[in-house]
Amino acid sequence: MADKTTGGAIIARMLKQEGVEKFFGIIDGTYTHLFKNCVDLGMQMITPRHESIAAHMAGAYARLTGRLGVCLASSGPGVANVLSGACVENVEGNRVLLITSYRRTPVAYPDRGGAYQCFDQVGVIKSMSKWSCAVASFDRIPELMRRALRVCYEGRPGVVHIDVAENLMNGECPETGVPAPYQYRRIQPLEPSAADVEKAADMLVSAGLPVIHAGSGIIHAGAYAELAEIAEMLQAPVTTSWAARGVLDERNPLSIAMIHIKAVNQARNEADVVLCLGSRIGETDWWGKAPYWATPDIQKFIQVDVDEEAIGRTRQVDLGVVGDVKVFLQRLISVLKDRKYSPSPRREKVSRLAGEAATDRAELDKKLQDSGSPMITGHVGHICREMFPEDSIAVFDGGNAAVWANFFHQVRVPNTLLTTNHMGHLGAGVGQTLGACAARPDKRVYCIIGDGAMGFHPQEIETAVRNRFKPIFLVIADKQWGMVKLNQSFALKFYKSLWNFKVKGKALEPEETYNTELCEIEWDLLARSMGAHGERVSEPAQLKPALERCMESDRCAVIHVDVDPVKHLLAPGLIHFKDMHKEPKGK
Repeated sequence: MADKTTGGAIIARMLKQEGVEKFFGIIDGTYTHLFKNCVDLGMQMITPRHESIAAHMAGAYARLTGRLGVCLASSGPGVANVLSGACVENVEGNRVLLITSYRRTPVAYPDRGGAYQCFDQVGVIKSMSKWSCAVASFDRIPELMRRALRVCYEGRPGVVHIDVAENLMNGECPETGVPAPYQYRRIQPLEPSAADVEKAADMLVSAGLPVIHAGSGIIHAGAYAELAEIAEMLQAPVTTSWAARGVLDERNPLSIAMIHIKAVNQARNEADVVLCLGSRIGETDWWGKAPYWATPDIQKFIQVDVDEEAIGRTRQVDLGVVGDVKVFLQRLISVLKDRKYSPSPRREKVSRLAGEAATDRAELDKKLQDSGSPMITGHVGHICREMFPEDSIAVFDGGNAAVWANFFHQVRVPNTLLTTNHMGHLGAGVGQTLGACAARPDKRVYCIIGDGAMGFHPQEIETAVRNRFKPIFLVIADKQWGMVKLNQSFALKFYKSLWNFKVKGKALEPEETYNTELCEIEWDLLARSMGAHGERVSEPAQLKPALERCMESDRCAVIHVDVDPVKHLLAPGLIHFKDMHKEPKGK
């Protein structure tokens, strides 16, 4: 008699071959044989209290480890719950494999009509993922899993979805062999052409001022050392996309952090050659257009990406290179070492740009002279930067709370900052924080999050306690939808709002805006009710000792931070955020 197995067991063995060590999801009978076999093979299942959090955990885990992030969702309501997480992680470009179950094969695809816990899961997810497919028979499980895993590693990372019927997941089928990853997908990074590398070298050496623009492709390729080396060799200032912030230590004089907007725009306009590495040049990069970048008639553009569709999509290029950015940089460094040229004439320009950023930093830090109670939000990011080790993982979530955190945080170690730069998705930071704890259990993890954002998933404090994760959540409590309130204030009563803020130091009355006020949640007490450590502070001087007590507690901790609700509205850089939504004027 032939040996028997289950569909879930086959999938589990394929995940094991891919090096999966941890996966995220809520247990459910529709895929019992999947998670049982995964755990039996030594993989750890980490269970949140909401499926969307599982997706965010998988996305953060993938970004921080370079591994495949795997999450599960069960048929019907479980899949409905995971949709927001799947959408966000795909837009953010994280390598996530979402495995879902659907009702037994005879009643789905197409729905027989009135089936329980059944909807077109593939049809819905297909539009928010790289690839989505349902498995309709035992014999196609290995084939479609191979395809799903292949798509996971092709081009720009994102969410790949495979939907497996519960009778296939748990039912018996003939035993089958499981191939090694090299037998169905590319293992080695995509090699750029030697001619393209030589041409790029020619353009960069002859430039008056080359600027490097780095995207999250640097993170996925792990090309931090190569980026630092090429920037130094070329004496080229480095700007980044929002998602790639900190790929170069922001203390490096060549790093122009994204928060120093004037210096960033100045560098991008003065550059006669741009080396764009692993970035799509999206809306938060102004689509590469004037007046935020120089126009193509005076600025040459080199774009390197593993995804050929990204080349020249929003900004015409003079050289498009399809290849892995780490390999490209390694080849470029080798070529430039043979050229024996001096970038010294660029040093004065670099120094001037660095000085512009330093002036901006000094101006921002003047806000920290305000030590009143309740505190201004900038103190939170500033004190956290002083308190936590440089390789700690910081997570920012919320509207104005995330803006304040970004402007008062300096990234010193690459790939230590998580947020949802492309979606600004409230609540995702809770899952990212837990995913960071799973990815880097030996590092400190903290999350600066608005009280509105924390309200989406406060139950996950219990998930941290149950899994013995030890993050610190700093909940910025202004008891309002701050960014929305500010927008309403100027949209509805511009001159009165301007007068109130500048002269009276106050906001509009609650009845003058629509549904922007929130009641208080005592976040420290809520945390304690779930077994976490809780603190409450309202002055800058209280925050450092509270953080020390949180660290000493050796468990998940939550600090309720009372901030000045009026000053919180006036976060730095908001005018630039507003301008981002205008169409740039250039070509």
